[in-house]
Amino acid sequence: MSYTKEFVGLDKTIHDRESFDCGEPELNSFIRSHASRLMDAGISKTMVLPASLSLPNGKVPICAFYSIAPSLMKREDLPEGIAKKLPRYPIPVFLLAQLAVHKEFKGVGLGKVALVNALEYFYNISAHMPAHAVVVDYLNKNAESFYLKYGFKELCKYNERSRLFIPMKQLSELFK
Repeated sequence: MSYTKEFVGLDKTIHDRESFDCGEPELNSFIRSHASRLMDAGISKTMVLPASLSLPNGKVPICAFYSIAPSLMKREDLPEGIAKKLPRYPIPVFLLAQLAVHKEFKGVGLGKVALVNALEYFYNISAHMPAHAVVVDYLNKNAESFYLKYGFKELCKYNERSRLFIPMKQLSELFK
C-alpha cells in the first residue's frame, strides 16, 4: 500500500475507516466510531492521509490521521512560570487530540509527516484565530517520546496523564 501526498478531511463515504489499524485500540476506535460524529457536531476536525489505491469496496484506506480541536486551559492548571505571564481568564490553545499511523507504515517517518502537517495547519489558523500553544495528551510512553523528540515539553497533569505543549511562538519560528 502506498499513500498520497496530501492530507484531506475525513469523509466516511470515501475513506475506509474499518481497515485502519495502528495497533492501539483506543485510536482505532476513535477513527472508526467517533471521528466522523465529532466532525458532524463541529467539535473537532480529522485529517487523513489516504492510500493511493482504493479497496475492492471502492473506499480508500487511511494510512495516517490526526484530529484537532480548539481548547482552553485554566491559568491555575499551568506551571507557575508560564501562568504568571498570562491573563487570569482561560487561555486559548489548539488541541492535537489524536494522531496515528497505520501499522504498515510504522518506522518510515509518516508520524513526523502527520505531526508537521498538523502543526503547520495550526500555524496557518493562528493568523486568524490566535492561541497560546498546541497541547497534546499522549497515550503512552512511546507517544510521549515521539512528541518530546519534536520539541514538546511537559505542561501539566490532565485527566491523570501528562499534557505536553509547544508554544505558538516556537511554531512561528519553524514555519516563517
